[in-house]
Amino acid sequence: MKLTSTALLSLLVASSTVASVIGDLGLGLGLDQQQRPIQLDSTWNTLKDALQKGSGKSSSLLEKVAELTGESFDKLDSKIKETWDEMEMLYPNTLSQLQWKSQPKFKINKKPESFWDFHVTNTDKLADYQLRVKKTDPKALGVDTTKQYSGYLDDVQEDKHWFYWFFESRNDPKNDPVILWLNGGPGCSSLTGLFFELGPSSIGKKLKPIYNPYSWNSNASVIFLDQPVNVGYSYSSQSVSNTVAAGKDVYAFLELFFQQFPEYLNLPFHMAAESYGGHYIPSFASEILSHPDRSFNLTSVMIGNGLTDPLNQYPEYETMACTYENGYKPVLDETSCQSMSDSLPRCLSMIESCYNSESIFSCVPASIYCNNGQLGPYQKTGRNVYDVRKMCEGNDLCYEGLDYIGEYLNQDYVKEKLGAEVDRYESCNMDINRNFLFAGDWMKPFHKDVLTILQNRVPVLIYAGDKDFICNWLGNQAWSTLLPWEGHKEFQVAEMKNITIGKKNIGEARNYDIFTFARMFDGGHMVPYDQPVSSLTMLNRWISGDYNLLESKE
Repeated sequence: MKLTSTALLSLLVASSTVASVIGDLGLGLGLDQQQRPIQLDSTWNTLKDALQKGSGKSSSLLEKVAELTGESFDKLDSKIKETWDEMEMLYPNTLSQLQWKSQPKFKINKKPESFWDFHVTNTDKLADYQLRVKKTDPKALGVDTTKQYSGYLDDVQEDKHWFYWFFESRNDPKNDPVILWLNGGPGCSSLTGLFFELGPSSIGKKLKPIYNPYSWNSNASVIFLDQPVNVGYSYSSQSVSNTVAAGKDVYAFLELFFQQFPEYLNLPFHMAAESYGGHYIPSFASEILSHPDRSFNLTSVMIGNGLTDPLNQYPEYETMACTYENGYKPVLDETSCQSMSDSLPRCLSMIESCYNSESIFSCVPASIYCNNGQLGPYQKTGRNVYDVRKMCEGNDLCYEGLDYIGEYLNQDYVKEKLGAEVDRYESCNMDINRNFLFAGDWMKPFHKDVLTILQNRVPVLIYAGDKDFICNWLGNQAWSTLLPWEGHKEFQVAEMKNITIGKKNIGEARNYDIFTFARMFDGGHMVPYDQPVSSLTMLNRWISGDYNLLESKE
């Protein structure tokens, strides 16, 4: 899901985690699961309070930002200074305080060395990292009957510890591909994707696993990784507040994982994420491809309802909420729609400034202004940002079932079997979400990294459930169609063709060569949750090499 920045939407879940805006904007628009919105006046003033407490040398908010980042205040463009002054005037109410570094929220219970079955290091390539591995008895928790491993990647020098849980394929693990799944937020646990979307089991009211026949490990082995640190079962006394830094840690994890499990090393390897995963996947894949000495290959990447290119996605929020072009019906009144329209030109100008400089001075105001203007009107209605057909119900992430997952993962026997060292599991860490926002990460142009991926001949699938608002299909269709890769012209004119199961249309896809956009019918932000059969069908066709998704392999 993706978390919003007016509550900072939560999914960027994973999805799969504005959510990953996305849940997951599996995204982190404030929503990735996942992604959840925070009030924008509070966002701005949270930053203001943190800066005022962080330094006594400077008086203005912008001067303090310059001081903390090492930039020269005197050299800043006058327009930037005016913009920050305006933000202070627009959002005057202080509601909370921000920590620039996210500390572990709960007590840490370190396991003895003897608890772990394997300790993996690579002093030549990754001197600071180690991998701890625990064989998980499939019968112990009943989540699945396949071989499982859980544990931690540790950065010993920086006291960072990432939790993972691996499930072997139910089909043919010696030959089936491996998939890394990430939820978004930023700041949401990938275990929400595991239990709420695409993993071997869901969790019901009785806090017991319920078998999922449409799990993504039906024909692939799947790794669920809690990242960045201080998300889910992961923890650290340090902090990660930008996507690029997080990518270096993910690369280290994969190197050590495949070193420990060479039986999976030569199998096809795919990365998938949702929501804020629209940032994660392009950046992480680019990081992997930058290592010519890597031990593993990257076969393809998949982004579900992601936030990747804000400049071309933000104009579609009004379209999604206010017109019949959304494939559903308008859900906002005329006044709200006019408000979105009126603020859009300024929003796009600010995003362009962020794209040009990729500086905190330009990107933070763009995030706050645009999320307030384009996401705020929708959030005020109480509607589910992950599904335009529904009102928000249950918890802050709008789905009651997410509460069961948290309760299940907080049971002592579950934590003991998995080796979890965090005293309490939390699905989304809003400190992480805010820190990414205040680092300027939200509005940066991660579609540029998609160009790098395609240039390296790695196939890319952009899919989107067509009932999601926070990372909607119209925005994803827009940026993917405009992406200036070498096959741009052919992709742009390619016909949208029906994706079918038998005689049923489950979506439509545009494909040219190794680049595909898929609109998945009647799916929200989390396609595997809303449409499990369609989701698994799409996945199986993609990993089989059917990049147009049209031909049935079942």
